[in-house]
Amino acid sequence: MAKLSPFGMAFAGAVGGVVSGAVVYPLDTVKTRIQTEVDSTKKAAASSSGISRPGAPTQLSPATRKAGVRKMLIKILKEQGIAGFYRGFGASMLNTFSMQFAYFYWYTIVRRTYVTRVAKGVEALGTATELILGALAAALAQLFTIPVSVIATRQQLSDKAVSFMTTLRAILADDGITGLWRGLKPSLVLTVNPAITYGMFERLKLALLKEGEKMTPGKAFYIGALSKTLATVVTYPYIMAKTRLQAKYDDVDAEEDVPVERIAADPSTITDSEPKDVTTSTTKSNKRKKKEKYSGAIDCLSQVYKEKGFAGWYQGMQAQITKAVLSQALLFGIKDILEAYVVLALVYYSKASGRSVGVKN
Repeated sequence: MAKLSPFGMAFAGAVGGVVSGAVVYPLDTVKTRIQTEVDSTKKAAASSSGISRPGAPTQLSPATRKAGVRKMLIKILKEQGIAGFYRGFGASMLNTFSMQFAYFYWYTIVRRTYVTRVAKGVEALGTATELILGALAAALAQLFTIPVSVIATRQQLSDKAVSFMTTLRAILADDGITGLWRGLKPSLVLTVNPAITYGMFERLKLALLKEGEKMTPGKAFYIGALSKTLATVVTYPYIMAKTRLQAKYDDVDAEEDVPVERIAADPSTITDSEPKDVTTSTTKSNKRKKKEKYSGAIDCLSQVYKEKGFAGWYQGMQAQITKAVLSQALLFGIKDILEAYVVLALVYYSKASGRSVGVKN
């Protein structure tokens, strides 16, 4: 029987990731909205300045009191309808597919290389080895896929539907090309998440299954859920920090376009280098040094701790765990089944095209 090549296994894993991600996507939107909520009084103070950039990208949203999953679900449903749960769905699925494909591809290559050249054919690797191999594969995948993740996050937080290209142009106009790699550092740190997940899955599988016992979809589901829960609890503060770094917000110290009405009401908003002419009907550009809300993940966690205490680090964790556990468990549960169908599809394509793609005999 034909077996999947690294490409075929990566493709099967990516398809599984998309299927499981699509099922739980509304929860992903909810957890993103909860993670990026800021103190409503501070948000109101910033808004009262009257300085805002027309058409600015998505910004951190003011927090509702003790917003939980149920309250956020109701809020999104009332304000945006069912469609609100699927903002950025296309970009998110593209990110999921590319991320899962890259991860499974690199993980398969890295693990096979290690088993063949270092472990001398021994398939049962130690926990530390599994974690290191998984982290290396995840880091390689992150470098290539994080731009799509940033776009998906911006779309999820948008008050109105915006296209992939519109969001991309807004990011490039606002932050330049480096804006597409917002949150890269915490994303690299978070490579321990899938590493812990897959490492724990392999160890639990060996511990819970008897010798010769077959892994069923049901068993894979429960072992996958347990593995992902542990990984999520350990890494959640950084997950929240990464989402906040990728989100966009207006800062009163940033470079802004000030409406004429604002200038007329308060001429002090015009810098000394600008003529105090308020007769024009166009907007005046008030150039100020751009200031980021967070300088990095550690600074983000520090500010959140000052605002909300230790509990702030786990804001939205309920939705994150529910979404992550269901998604990962479904991925593990359907991976073997999908692999069988992918083998059939690739074999058929290989015969039709006359060349082998993703399979080997």
